[in-house]
Amino acid sequence: MRDDLPPGEAPLYILKPGELVLKGGNRKSFEQVLLRNLRALLELGGKKSPGRLRGIRVEEARDRYFVRCPAEAARRVEEALDRLFGISGWARTRSCEKTVEAVFAACVKEGEALYSRGLRSYKIEARRTDKSFPLDSYGICAGAGQAIGNKTPELRVEVHSPQGIIQVEIREKAYVYSLARRGLRGLPVGSAGRGLLLLSGGIDSPVAGFRMASRGMGLDAVYFHAFPYTGEEARQKAVRLAEIVGHYALGIRLWTVSFTEVQRRIKEGAAEAWRTVILRMAMMECAEKLAHRIKAKCLITGESLSQVASQTVENIACTQSLLQLPVLRPLIGADKEEIIRLAQDIGSYEISILPYEDCCVLFSPPHPVLRGSVEEARKYYEALELGEEIDRALEERTMEKCGFPATISP
Repeated sequence: MRDDLPPGEAPLYILKPGELVLKGGNRKSFEQVLLRNLRALLELGGKKSPGRLRGIRVEEARDRYFVRCPAEAARRVEEALDRLFGISGWARTRSCEKTVEAVFAACVKEGEALYSRGLRSYKIEARRTDKSFPLDSYGICAGAGQAIGNKTPELRVEVHSPQGIIQVEIREKAYVYSLARRGLRGLPVGSAGRGLLLLSGGIDSPVAGFRMASRGMGLDAVYFHAFPYTGEEARQKAVRLAEIVGHYALGIRLWTVSFTEVQRRIKEGAAEAWRTVILRMAMMECAEKLAHRIKAKCLITGESLSQVASQTVENIACTQSLLQLPVLRPLIGADKEEIIRLAQDIGSYEISILPYEDCCVLFSPPHPVLRGSVEEARKYYEALELGEEIDRALEERTMEKCGFPATISP
């Protein structure tokens, strides 16, 4: 958090929109969703629901958004901006009058701030939206660089690989900032419909949910519980993972479906090598029925091609062969190291590796079928007549709200 700005000055943050600027005639609708999400993360309600944080204002300008807040709310604002899909970056900024002297003075202060943080090289980037400003972008960079050099000669200009970048934007006011943070990019959550995530206790499915939220999709999740084969610790693990993804996705409704009887029927009636594929088919059928009830438009899984036996292209064809809804697999081409890195980044990895395994792992046969045929899979599946058992499990489902901002009522 920036603590080098003048004492008593209300923090001001500048936000840069991401790819929504490419949306042409649809851009306004994406911006409305982005601003709604920003206000929700900041816990700002309407007149009847003012939220818990006071004195925060969200403002719009051409190609930029601004958040003003009291100093005591700065940390909360920064945490919210780190979880906001749809912006390419943000920074705490200085604002000043649009005079050459004021802009150079702000740049000098920003240079001093960089030096105090141990940085020894910098460059300046300027953007002049208001063409009435007397200096062009090059003139701003040259003049500000000279002013910084006069005040802090130890801080050298390095154009190609600077340790810090001072940004100057000339708009309705002048804004000067450095130490900008990279945003999550993507599209605002809720701008691309709603999907149902099949959430296990593993590493992959939370990352898949995060990836789809980054593409603007709102999320529900379903977790298949098989007590007593899986204990309450395994279910709570899924809840904690849903909370983490929900913090980015503006909340997740987590549906828990008891699948004990379905799994018992599969274990008793299916050939051992086919159990995992048949179980996945049952989960997919159940998830699609739930998706229809909650008006989700697709299913989302954490499958990665050929990572495990059930994820060969042939077995994937088997497990989705009964479905009408599309199945989105955002990790299908990702390797495990890539998935683990993203899980670590979003904070789900340490929970995912806790030793409470889900029902898929516990019922995995030692020698599973690797390349099943759809015709054979459907024959085995239909012979088990699981439809009534799945419907019964679905009727007894429970729901928990995970990661919702205080101002959103799921």
